[in-house]
Amino acid sequence: MGDWREGPPLLHDRLWEVKARDRHYLFVCSQNKLRSPTAEQIFADHPGIETLSAGTNHDAETPLDDEMLRWADTIFVMEKTHRSKIQQRFRSALGGTRIVCLDIPDDYEFMDANLIALLHTRMARFLPRTPSA
Repeated sequence: MGDWREGPPLLHDRLWEVKARDRHYLFVCSQNKLRSPTAEQIFADHPGIETLSAGTNHDAETPLDDEMLRWADTIFVMEKTHRSKIQQRFRSALGGTRIVCLDIPDDYEFMDANLIALLHTRMARFLPRTPSA
């Protein structure tokens, strides 16, 4: 008799893959120049998620809009003020989308090593685990 691990993937592995494809993470800061694009970039290749970033300010590199909010399964904001702005300006587009505040101050440059380390720490519990090999 063959090894039980041979053959098609286990059902829970296939379900994980289906769920993982559906995870859309939107990272938001004020200007979309430093923190949120760093987060978008460092998590872009993480298995099981797709990432976008935007800014709450009207003159942001990529201003936040209704379509992005509807796309997102979870919105990660850098500061509580970002959450408040989103809730005030985009209430109808939010639906029941969860907003998580990462509490990351505007003290970092784009792709700053300390910012990357902090993002990894704050995001660890939200990142899907990859199936064991």
